[in-house]
Amino acid sequence: MNNNDIIRKIRYIFDYNDSTMLKIFKSAEKEVSIEQLSNWLKKDEDENFEGIYDKDLASFLNGFINEKRGKKDGMQMKPEKTLTNNIILRKIKIALNFKDIDVLELLDLAGITFSKHELSAFFRKAGQKQYRMCKDQFLRNFLYGMELKYRK
Repeated sequence: MNNNDIIRKIRYIFDYNDSTMLKIFKSAEKEVSIEQLSNWLKKDEDENFEGIYDKDLASFLNGFINEKRGKKDGMQMKPEKTLTNNIILRKIKIALNFKDIDVLELLDLAGITFSKHELSAFFRKAGQKQYRMCKDQFLRNFLYGMELKYRK
């Protein structure tokens, strides 16, 4: 999955309009123009399509955490310069205040059977022996499960 797919999917799942999307970016201290947002949300084939960089998606996800859990006082989280699917999954899990069982329920909705131990490997540090890379297909199914839950 590319970054644009992820931001489009979150926008669709939670039915965010442009002003809400801009507010989410702003809560993470990232100024985005309506034109820039519009270009990020366009289909890949559109001539005005613009890819969203990891740092910009990280800012959006940090703002998404602020939107769902409330903005903390003081310094805001710095956006990562490079994102992995593991980081994206962790940020969404934090934003929605999900426990492992919640993630497993979403996967079950998407028709995927996963154990708690397999899932915990995605949230370990990259150097650990049990660490496992989160592949695009897993993230896609996770987002699909979210869609089934929140877009009924």
